[in-house]
Amino acid sequence: MSIPSRNADPEHILRANRTFFVTTKTYMGKRLLQTDQNATLLIDVLRSCVRTGRFTLHDFVIMPDHIHLLLSTSGDLTIEKAMQFIKGGFSFRLKRETGYTGEVWQRGFSDHRVHDPDSFANHRRYIADNPVKAGLATSPDEFPWCFRALAGQKASEHKTQS
Repeated sequence: MSIPSRNADPEHILRANRTFFVTTKTYMGKRLLQTDQNATLLIDVLRSCVRTGRFTLHDFVIMPDHIHLLLSTSGDLTIEKAMQFIKGGFSFRLKRETGYTGEVWQRGFSDHRVHDPDSFANHRRYIADNPVKAGLATSPDEFPWCFRALAGQKASEHKTQS
């Protein structure tokens, strides 16, 4: 079996400001992320990782049985380790806080390295359109479990407080 190219050259494993489009699925496609409680918990895990400086999260969407992320890792963090923080953190908290006893995530994840602004914009568009294509929303702005909607909600709350 060949080694994935991202691991073939040690210089490519750790390099400053590497951006990835990542998808990971729940175990056997279970719709674990469709409840407000579980989606909110996953968002809290993502925020915690960002707050501690583990990576920069540019965009995301939480679908009922998978997530898409657009994130950048620093030079000392691999994409594998970033995903371990997300998936492991969510699994641990889901089991501790809700008593869930089953498997949470499918093994592994898929990632695509983002090399230029066009690729970045295309992946953001894909993330925004995902709930619309799945019939979960009529526009990207109305789907509650995505970066776009949460950023809009935060801006609106900030505006009313001013």
